[in-house]
Amino acid sequence: MQPSYPSRLAPAEIASDGHEPVDIIKVSARSRSTAVAGAIAGVVREHQRAEVQAIGAGAVNQAVKAVAIARGYLAEDQIDVIVIPFFTEVMIDDQERTAVRMVVEPR
Repeated sequence: MQPSYPSRLAPAEIASDGHEPVDIIKVSARSRSTAVAGAIAGVVREHQRAEVQAIGAGAVNQAVKAVAIARGYLAEDQIDVIVIPFFTEVMIDDQERTAVRMVVEPR
């Protein structure tokens, strides 16, 4: 399966949009959404964007909650963010898995 990107956001645009590459924040079903939210807010403040990745329904649930909480944290600093979600394929233990990745960046 090929990665599915929003029609206006191709993989090359994600990597070459003028921002320095940032580490992907990986979320599991057991991640604390408030802790992930703090990480997202910190990365957005420092690098102007964050990428969050989750595999599985529970992990995606925690990731979405974390992004919503991070919006509140960033709003305190007058930073309004948008989220651009897309599917991507990742290799885990020699097995291809579909992940949801979200780019979080200021509006």
